[in-house]
Amino acid sequence: MICSMTGYAVKTCDIEHGTLQLELKSVNSRYLDFHFRVSEDLRALEMPLRELLASRLTRGKVECRLAFNGAAARADQLELNGELLATLQALNDRVRRQMPEARALSVNDVLRWPGMFGEQSVDYAALGPQVLALAREVLAEFSASRGREGEKLAAMIVDRVHAMRDIVRRVAPRIPEAQAVYTDKLRQRLTEALGGASDERVLQEVAVFATRIDVAEELTRLNAHLDEVERVLKQGGACGKRLDFLMQELNREANTLGSKSAITEVSQASMELKLLIEQMREQIQNLE
Repeated sequence: MICSMTGYAVKTCDIEHGTLQLELKSVNSRYLDFHFRVSEDLRALEMPLRELLASRLTRGKVECRLAFNGAAARADQLELNGELLATLQALNDRVRRQMPEARALSVNDVLRWPGMFGEQSVDYAALGPQVLALAREVLAEFSASRGREGEKLAAMIVDRVHAMRDIVRRVAPRIPEAQAVYTDKLRQRLTEALGGASDERVLQEVAVFATRIDVAEELTRLNAHLDEVERVLKQGGACGKRLDFLMQELNREANTLGSKSAITEVSQASMELKLLIEQMREQIQNLE
């Protein structure tokens, strides 16, 4: 399967003391680049997550967000910390004796005091298996989203390949005839310009020029590169870098075709080919 480097997936999972949430999103990058947004309590799980993601992904700037939201305690679970309450009362009385004008602690102040209620302790290290199980689910959905977009990009590239083949098929039969006509005109001009020069000298000059404007080799290499593009797409997998290299080769042949052009049709074909190559290159930048 061919995958895009752009993808997104998020899932939540209810556990005993709260809710885990894992979010993955990615954009284009030349390499595999991870950015983790993990709370300090779960920081120990970053390395297992990194190893899991690296086993499935090869390119892209990937952002991973992992969060744990603790569940609110039920009314029957609320219990005041008696020792802390007594300490606050003693301190409040002491301060009021020395500073009568000070405001006494209100009920709201007391209830909001850190540690006033017995907190449910969470063993974050023990959450590892649950986090990794959630990560596998998110990664599967994430990879599926990248695969769907990659499939669309591959279809677009194949369409452009077919359009390039049509251009080559259209212009190839016209080239020998056009080159022959152009060569005859050149022979006449050389004969007039060189005057008394021998026919052999004229033929040598014409032969040299005919070699320079022969584009058969470029058309052959264009077709060979297009065959390779289709083969790579059919093979699938992480093929972005390989396809990007092939775009460079295709562009080189299209430029050479234009520079050797002896007729307007070939020049126009060269421009059309380069436009299609650029369209493919833009989309290939998104492939893994």
